[in-house]
Amino acid sequence: MSKARTTTAVSILSAVAAGTLLVGCSGSVSVGKSEPKVSADKLATTVSERLAAQTGRPKPHISCPEDLTGKVGTSTRCRLTAEDGSTLGVTVTVTSVKDGRINFDIKADDKASPAAN
Repeated sequence: MSKARTTTAVSILSAVAAGTLLVGCSGSVSVGKSEPKVSADKLATTVSERLAAQTGRPKPHISCPEDLTGKVGTSTRCRLTAEDGSTLGVTVTVTSVKDGRINFDIKADDKASPAAN
């Protein structure tokens, strides 16, 4: 991979991380009447949308390994993957659950991991 592509990917991931850390980021999802839970797919979509809105950049590819249970303090780790394959960890933590709505904070890691060779 060329140095320019690596630098660009790191810059993009750093911008996402910095934007998220500086302005803070949160989201919420409305859930049904059963045990409050957000599916991994819905969570990934919501995190992607919130990060894009906070940074003013296109929606990043986010994957979340598990559903998020609507219990205050519960968290999961998602992964942001750049076009070059480098990744950035993203922690999603439930801050409140009220009237079938799960509210959560989103925090990106400070440093990206390079793409595997």
